[in-house]
Amino acid sequence: MEDSEKKAPSVIDRYFTRWYKTDLKGKACEDHCILQHSNRICVITLAESHPILQNGRKIKNINYQISDGCSRLKNKVSGKSKRGGQFLTEFAPLCRITCTDDQEYTIFSCIRGRLLEVNEAILNKPDLLLEKPSTEGYIAVILPKFEESKSVTESLLTREQYEEVLTKRNQQEEPC
Repeated sequence: MEDSEKKAPSVIDRYFTRWYKTDLKGKACEDHCILQHSNRICVITLAESHPILQNGRKIKNINYQISDGCSRLKNKVSGKSKRGGQFLTEFAPLCRITCTDDQEYTIFSCIRGRLLEVNEAILNKPDLLLEKPSTEGYIAVILPKFEESKSVTESLLTREQYEEVLTKRNQQEEPC
């Protein structure tokens, strides 16, 4: 391929740093990807290795109702400082996704911060999550506290570390 034919980096690759959280809550292969923008906003997505994105699975239902008293859809923020957004810890559930094979997966925030928005578009068109998990199929947008914006990624893996985890998994007798 000639230099002139090389593809320009995507918007995601150009403006976001990819971070990963693997085996969330001890569940093998339930990996999440956190796209961190230079302005510190973080977009929560499924990592390409997540079971939802494997083996041609289809999504039956996405539910942002976490408990009787907590729906992520009721999150409302206002003003420059995004007041009113639900504050999330790193293991706060964002939504539950049920596949057509009745497997249910809980998607977690992975980082501490204020919930700015959830992606309501995937409720009407769940295939976005399967087809474009890093862009239109994102789960939620979270804003870490300013003073925590650097430390928020300390418990996350870089792209290289994530690929090492995937390589080790593939060498196991029973990969995901």
